[in-house]
Amino acid sequence: MNPDFPSSVTRRDFISLMAAAGAALPLGASVAQAQPAGAKAVGSGGARTLHVFAKPLQWLSYDDTAALIAEAGYSGIDYAVRPGGHVVPEKVQDDLPRAVEAAKKAGLKVEMITTGINDPRDKHTEPLLRTAAKVGVKVYRYGNFNYDLKLGVWESLQKHKAALKELGSMNQSLGLHGAVQNHAGPRVGGPVWDLYELMRDLDPRWSGVQYDIRHAIVEGAQSWPIALRLLAPWIKCTDIKDFRWQQTPGKGTVENVPLGEGIVPFDAYFKLVSELKIAGPVSVHLEYPPFERSPRPLTDAEKRSLFLAGMKKDLAVLKLHLAKHQLA
Repeated sequence: MNPDFPSSVTRRDFISLMAAAGAALPLGASVAQAQPAGAKAVGSGGARTLHVFAKPLQWLSYDDTAALIAEAGYSGIDYAVRPGGHVVPEKVQDDLPRAVEAAKKAGLKVEMITTGINDPRDKHTEPLLRTAAKVGVKVYRYGNFNYDLKLGVWESLQKHKAALKELGSMNQSLGLHGAVQNHAGPRVGGPVWDLYELMRDLDPRWSGVQYDIRHAIVEGAQSWPIALRLLAPWIKCTDIKDFRWQQTPGKGTVENVPLGEGIVPFDAYFKLVSELKIAGPVSVHLEYPPFERSPRPLTDAEKRSLFLAGMKKDLAVLKLHLAKHQLA
């Protein structure tokens, strides 16, 4: 069997689904978003452009990053534009246009970026967002928002609401959508339900949630559809990755794995995505070996070969699910 072919599906399934979906065509169908009661008109969630979150590719130049992602068959790059990222905030006005231009030369889009922004008053916030809007970015992920247990859980959320309201106004002035990722763990967004308290008074055109099904399953293995339904109007971008549990008595740890090799119920997830008409750009996260925690040092040539194969395999699995649920 072809090493790039997902082992979780048969070749017959792959051929029939790809034929049905017209897999040779680019993924770009716009899907209208649901709207919360009382919210302003939202309109379309935008094309479902498949980006690669380029965090594990930061050892490559912008041109080489773009070339590798294009060769793997994706449509876009989700650059890390944050401290330690592919683009650092101090150089964003020079380097983000260069990164986006490299993507364009390779036939790719940069509709989404990942930032560390959580403070509208930080000196880097406005220059970064103005530059992002200028080069065509549509949505960006915020940095982390944390709970201050001395302040209290509820009080922490009220404090963050003020910052998010100000950021939402800034986003509106620039035509951007800023989103909080639901990330497993004790920070804001881990419970997922807490994001509704942050978002319920904000216009979903400018503020929302970057929904991550992997993290949602970690924290809500069976209840995740309820929170997804609640937050759907604010979801204009999503993340995709998979995991499985490693268990010892009294303890479970998360092991990230290629798409389709873990326990994330992608079929149920994409069925609900289709039902709720969630669209917008998708960021594929590559957080398993050899992209991260490689068991041995790799040469650049080995990295390129292994990374290319891994990206192609994940893309094949993702396209199968999108095609099955007519989301391609």
